[in-house]
Amino acid sequence: MTRHIYSCPLRWSDMDAFGHVNNVVFLRYLEEARIDFMFRLAPGDGSPSFSGGSVVARHEIDYVRPLVHRHEPVTIESWVTKIGAASLTIAYEIKDPDVTYVRASTVVVPFDLEAQRPRRISAEERSFLQEFVDDGMSAAA
Repeated sequence: MTRHIYSCPLRWSDMDAFGHVNNVVFLRYLEEARIDFMFRLAPGDGSPSFSGGSVVARHEIDYVRPLVHRHEPVTIESWVTKIGAASLTIAYEIKDPDVTYVRASTVVVPFDLEAQRPRRISAEERSFLQEFVDDGMSAAA
C-alpha cells in the first residue's frame, strides 16, 4: 500500500488558549492533505478526475495527543480504506516519526456541481485510488 505524505506547516494562530493546536484546526489540516492527495496527485495532465467537485459526508477524529506550535511541519499520512460506487473513505494519521497526534477518517462523495447531485466514481479515479488502498482492506466494486 502506498500512503500519501503531506508536510503541514503549523501556524501561530492554530493554537488555542491552552497552548496547543485547537481541535477544529485539525479538520483544516485534514482538508489540506486531502486536497493535495485528490487534486494535485490526480492522474494525468489535464485529467478531469476529481475536478468536478466533491463533498464531505462524514468526519471521524480521534485526538491521541496534544500538538503544540513549533517551526517544523507535522506529517499527515493518508490512504484509502474503502472505495464504493459513489463514495470513498480516506484514513489519516497526523504524526511525527515517534508520536501520533490524531487518527481520522473522512467519507468523500464525488459531486456533479452542474447537476447539483452526487456522482459515481469514474474508472480513472478508481484506478488512481486503488494504489492507496490499505492492503488489509478490500475495495468494494
